[in-house]
Amino acid sequence: MHSDTPATSHPPTTAPTQILGACPHDCPDTCSMLVTVQDGIAIKVQGNPDHPATNGALCTKVSRYTERTYHPERLLHPLKRVGPKGSGQFERVGWDQALSDIANKLQTIAARDPQAIQPYSYAGTMGRVQGEGMAARFFNKLGAARLDRTICASAGAEALTFTLGNKVGTKVEFFAEAKLILIWGSNSIASNVHFWRHVQTAKRNGARIICIDPRRSETAEKCHQHIALLPGTDAALALGLMHELITHDWLDHDYIARHTLGWEGLRERALQWTPERTAEVCGITADEVRALAREYGEMARAGEPVAIRMNYGLQRVRGGGNAVRAIACLPALVGAWRHRAGGVLLSSSGYVPTQTMALERPELLAGRTPRTINMSTIGDDLLRPASAEFGPAIEALIVYNSNPVAVAPESAKVVQGFAREDLFTVVLEHFQTDTADYADYLLPATTQLEHWDVHSSYGHTDILLNRPSIAPLGEARTNTQFFRDLAQRMGYTEDVFSESDESLCRTAFGDKVDFGLLLSQGYAPLPVPDAPFADGGFPTPSGKCEFFSARLAARGDDGLPDHLPNYEPAGADPAYPLAMISPPARNFLNSTFVNVKSLRDIEGEPLVELHAADAIPRGIADGDEVTVFNARGSHRCKARVSARARPGVVNGLGIWWRKLGRDGTNVNELTSQRLTDMGRAPTFYDCAVEVKKS
Repeated sequence: MHSDTPATSHPPTTAPTQILGACPHDCPDTCSMLVTVQDGIAIKVQGNPDHPATNGALCTKVSRYTERTYHPERLLHPLKRVGPKGSGQFERVGWDQALSDIANKLQTIAARDPQAIQPYSYAGTMGRVQGEGMAARFFNKLGAARLDRTICASAGAEALTFTLGNKVGTKVEFFAEAKLILIWGSNSIASNVHFWRHVQTAKRNGARIICIDPRRSETAEKCHQHIALLPGTDAALALGLMHELITHDWLDHDYIARHTLGWEGLRERALQWTPERTAEVCGITADEVRALAREYGEMARAGEPVAIRMNYGLQRVRGGGNAVRAIACLPALVGAWRHRAGGVLLSSSGYVPTQTMALERPELLAGRTPRTINMSTIGDDLLRPASAEFGPAIEALIVYNSNPVAVAPESAKVVQGFAREDLFTVVLEHFQTDTADYADYLLPATTQLEHWDVHSSYGHTDILLNRPSIAPLGEARTNTQFFRDLAQRMGYTEDVFSESDESLCRTAFGDKVDFGLLLSQGYAPLPVPDAPFADGGFPTPSGKCEFFSARLAARGDDGLPDHLPNYEPAGADPAYPLAMISPPARNFLNSTFVNVKSLRDIEGEPLVELHAADAIPRGIADGDEVTVFNARGSHRCKARVSARARPGVVNGLGIWWRKLGRDGTNVNELTSQRLTDMGRAPTFYDCAVEVKKS
């Protein structure tokens, strides 16, 4: 039992029971959990050994979930602001007062224009029910502005859709059978630990494992080879590999002819990317390009399965969509899809049969088409005045499942927007986060142990059910109950606002998933073929892997993948010569778990990793306090001089809560609100900085 689990002064009166749950967090693994409960208290959370994808193991973070649920700083009662915005000063109020006041404020604003009311949410839970189920119904009925949920994955998602037809790919368990695995832009040990188990199996069976990543991560250290390319040059490397595949004829001509579209155009473009040109752009050697292409091409030619595991880090740059498109073309060139252990995986969520319309009820809009605000530009948008182009100024924010003051880019502007005294802000949370400090009403939400939900995965192909294992602590309410209660206060009488959470779990996938199986074993596999594209059949308009996308060309974009240089490449600006990427700290998940003391103690404090080649000329030694800065802002933290950083690139590990940093900032003080080539996504890893000793 963790120290923050409630202590009892008497022996247990009941035997322990185990309840099936699911991990709610933004991770491809979507683990099935067993929660041990005794006398109404959760005393242990562990991986479900009967779920093949979980295999009995949880990550370090989620294995501490009881510590998070019973944390002494857990929000347990509704709070109303009494101090200035951002001061974090609140007084306790009752739910009745909070709901009445919130409803009155929203009705007043909606009478002028409901589009001035802005929801803001993301993947604080990945659950279909506590995520956008009842919430979407409420905002549709209200006619509030919509939110373009772009902050993590939309560039890569759109790129996959233009190339493969959807977010689909190799089934993760078959990576264990591959003979060459390229881990491209992923620190799998930290962010996808169950995939790493399959990599280890493949490695024991003789597979070669290569990591492509600007940072020498924990994963890169354990691979046979690490290729440390510059941030934002992944498309160039993929095109350089194509050059070598073509010139050495390591191609599957039959697969290309039968199952691809746009080969001649891609061939012409790739032949411009010699190993020398590729190496210069990527900051690696021409021999690295040649050797990687040879291994990939010759192994595929020999009939061995070759597989690529991408992750979302590589698409957080200007050309992120093009990069994912270029990499996703590689398996079709060599016929890797013929094998169930070949191909590429970025996300498997395109296989999931979510019944979105039944869950979110868009008919409640009654023909209205509210404006859409991009969550990645919330800093600018909160500061925009009303105009004919923009519409009304944002007057109210309802934030749930997100912490935008910490996680949104260019956070100085985000803070400035949240600090507006005329902005009415409601935050549903477990803890008093950076965003919560700016709330007018701060409302206690349930954790995963306290509610029903149903989950899909973007790393495996199972659906999972989460049953509540304990009663909600204090006065915490589910997200769904908050929106039901608020709908009632607003006078909404439709039956859709009275549907129970268990019923919503059934609605989420309808008859596409056996709910009885979810109830009995906690998970239900989706019927996905082992080798889905062995004979083509891609879910694109042409049914082929689309090297050339007519849909992209029709909107005025390049139909073929290309390398787009970063907005802020390393060395381009003498004032800010270093490229900064901000990958997640191993013991946090975005800004979640930062306040769990045992995990924060492991992580230490905010830091930036520099290579000695960059540290020494700046007089920076390991452990020094430094200031990382650019024209957007500055951030003080500790320097770690480390081979994890490559020359010219610094790694600002995130995402710390701002209030836990040295001067109330985190790395997003430095990131920009510029967007990617596809998917309207943020460019967190396209960021030039300078570092000086403080």
